[in-house]
Amino acid sequence: MNAATAAVAEIVRGIDPCDELEREHIATALDWLASTDDVFRREKPAVPPRHLVAYTVLVDPVSRAVFLGRHRLAGLWLPMGGHLDPGEHPFDAARREAGEELGIAAEFDVVGSAPLFLTVTTTVGIGGGHEDVSLWYVIRGDRTREYRLDPREFDGGRWWDIDRFAVPESDPHFARFLSKLDAVLGTDLDPVAA
Repeated sequence: MNAATAAVAEIVRGIDPCDELEREHIATALDWLASTDDVFRREKPAVPPRHLVAYTVLVDPVSRAVFLGRHRLAGLWLPMGGHLDPGEHPFDAARREAGEELGIAAEFDVVGSAPLFLTVTTTVGIGGGHEDVSLWYVIRGDRTREYRLDPREFDGGRWWDIDRFAVPESDPHFARFLSKLDAVLGTDLDPVAA
């Protein structure tokens, strides 16, 4: 295992799973990391067929909301984020994606600088069919501020109230992420209520 892959494995081992599915995803990711150093996307869309992604979820903890963008290729409401560059540390990728897609310097002070959540997901949309091992970072946002998303990747964005969250087309694990975020922030919210 090279140094970059070992660093990712250490991050993955530090994630406290919220449910059995996340526990399974963490085990899958650790097995994969132990079996290969080919974990960074080298060619779009799917070389290698499984690779690392850093999600950067913009959260306003005061108004209890998350900001999602309508992703052009996936056709889903998603957090900002993207594939790690070869050799890139996941935290650096999360910070870079916040700058590229939101035009901000990321503040990792809502839940800390480690990823809150991990998923292994088969992608959908154009270029779909490969697997993303996604590390979900949380950054501070402000619902009163306007965020201009990169128009090459997003058809606009909007805030969603966590306590009335109902996004019909999002990442298949987003409701689970919100439940975990809710538990960390310390209130009881129903992320799937309309």
